[in-house]
Amino acid sequence: MLSLGVALIAGLALSLTTAPAAFAGGPFSDWAAIVVAGDWHAHSGDPSEVFDNARRDLAKAFVSAGFSPDNISQFSVRPEHYPKETVLKSAPESIHDRLLALSKQAPGGCLIYFTSHGAPTGVVLGDRIWDHASIGQFVDEVCASRPTVIVVSACFSGVFTDALDGPNRMVMTAARPDRTSFGCGQADHYTYYDGCFLQSMAQTHDFANLAVATRECVARQEIATHADPPSEPQISIGAQLRPMLPLYTFQAPPGHTLASAKTSSNP
Repeated sequence: MLSLGVALIAGLALSLTTAPAAFAGGPFSDWAAIVVAGDWHAHSGDPSEVFDNARRDLAKAFVSAGFSPDNISQFSVRPEHYPKETVLKSAPESIHDRLLALSKQAPGGCLIYFTSHGAPTGVVLGDRIWDHASIGQFVDEVCASRPTVIVVSACFSGVFTDALDGPNRMVMTAARPDRTSFGCGQADHYTYYDGCFLQSMAQTHDFANLAVATRECVARQEIATHADPPSEPQISIGAQLRPMLPLYTFQAPPGHTLASAKTSSNP
């Protein structure tokens, strides 16, 4: 694996408020990043913290991986429930405006992570569906030709692959276009995909290997819990970005223990 020769400092206790100087000059220090939790319900309709748990822990993991906390924003459907956290409202307009501002101060690349319920037409964002075509236009406008990594963790999220595909982009989805994903029951801490993504960050050092490790982890968990049919997470890497990905190395904190009390589909 190629390396930029930059020492990336990692630690599980690393927080969003203490890390900026530690990662100055790292490969992701000038990337803009957003992590969006799009709902607060389990599949049953009962309240669930599953998406906000992932949102919070993913943001911390990305800081440990070398993203500057100044260039990361988090979004929740209910930001008022997290008064001790800096969280913005999950709405298309606020997400667009914030990532646009971040991309101006951090023009090196874009990282976008959605975790929510999904539908064959898009991803749930509060009381609406943000359709894949609109998100594709949003990414085209804001990230343009920058190297961009997009993760959509939701049922049917494979519909985003074509809409977000591009030579400078990597797209990771939790399921193929016609399949649900799993793990958003009321008792679940993370969805299968989000938990596997976090766990796999400790085992890999670039996004290409992280995508494969996450997909394999999801498959193992689905087999272990008899989740069927398998979600079959998707991976798409553009021709221009593919040879660059080994240069964007990261070191992340130890992976999280997967905590799924029962099998539950996550549409």
